[in-house]
Amino acid sequence: MKEQESALKKKVLDQFLSGENLFGKNGALSPILKEFLEESLQAEMDEHLRDEDKGWSSGNKRNGKGTKTVKSNVGEVTIDTPEDRHS
Repeated sequence: MKEQESALKKKVLDQFLSGENLFGKNGALSPILKEFLEESLQAEMDEHLRDEDKGWSSGNKRNGKGTKTVKSNVGEVTIDTPEDRHS
């Protein structure tokens, strides 16, 4: 873990000092943004489907993942999005 953190810090510093974009396709921080967005969407889906576990069934269940490209002010990032049967 320490080696990964050290490698990430070095990559961020190198890109920053060279004037490269830290986000976007090859940005050093893009994997962190991707992970944050995917985990946030997963938590939202968990909450959305939580009522299913309480017996208020509408037949809605998880149904795999899709892929989307998110455009932001720091660039584009492609993420995996959780899907449900009613989406």
